[in-house]
Amino acid sequence: MDEGNPISFRVLARGTPVWSADDCEIGTVDTVLATDREDIFDGIVIRTSSGRRFVDAPEVARIAERRVTLSISSAEAEQLPAPVRGGQEFRADPAAGRWSRFFGGGWRRR
Repeated sequence: MDEGNPISFRVLARGTPVWSADDCEIGTVDTVLATDREDIFDGIVIRTSSGRRFVDAPEVARIAERRVTLSISSAEAEQLPAPVRGGQEFRADPAAGRWSRFFGGGWRRR
């Protein structure tokens, strides 16, 4: 599968497929989590057949245009916890365009 070029978490789109380290598709991106003040990637919430699950940033190995790859196996992914409210959530705004992202736009707080 052509996963595309690496991208920033700030432009990661909802619905992007999420794959485990052992090459199994486990779900899709639902929400990107980041701290607002420090602009630090905190993780993602994914939709799986078992419901929404939280993936911590260290478990995200690669973010690309058409695929997110985790550093954990599909068996480990089955043990991921449900998300807990409280972190800042961001959604990509593809209509913002390249220059808008360069000048601080391109994502909006949910």
